[in-house]
Amino acid sequence: MYKIIIAGFGGQGVLSLGQILAYSAMTENKEVTWLPSYGPEMRGGTANCSVIISDDAVAAPVIASPDVLVIMNKPSLYKFIDKVEKGGTVFINSSLVDVKVERKDVNTIYVPANELAHELGTEKAANIYMLGVINKVCNILKKESIYNGIEYGFHVKPKLIDLNKKIYDEAFKKF
Repeated sequence: MYKIIIAGFGGQGVLSLGQILAYSAMTENKEVTWLPSYGPEMRGGTANCSVIISDDAVAAPVIASPDVLVIMNKPSLYKFIDKVEKGGTVFINSSLVDVKVERKDVNTIYVPANELAHELGTEKAANIYMLGVINKVCNILKKESIYNGIEYGFHVKPKLIDLNKKIYDEAFKKF
């Protein structure tokens, strides 16, 4: 079972990243929950989501202590870092978070996701870049499943599907 919290500002694709993970897991017949949370401000306000991926039934969508935490901005780091399980993995978007995690009992991976996504075509795909890193490090889902999730996530903007698959692939290769 993977208990994942993804957090950042509205407009960073935090909820989309969670949806893509959830849909990708469903294509592998996993049990999945996706629970979004966002402020009324939408773009620029706080946003986070919880995703649980399991082979067994999931009792509740609420995550008290994630084993995977994805942080896209500094306020989210301060809000969620103390909740991560000991031995958990924390992914930090070091493009926007300029502090180091002080906890020594978690595995922390710093990813300059905005810069690296920009180099590949669009900074707006920092979330997809982070997806590639997460899946490489945690080995959660098959590549084909992630591709299905990307296709689902961008079905209303099909011209972005190939670019996002490319960004995912490059991130997966790099880390």
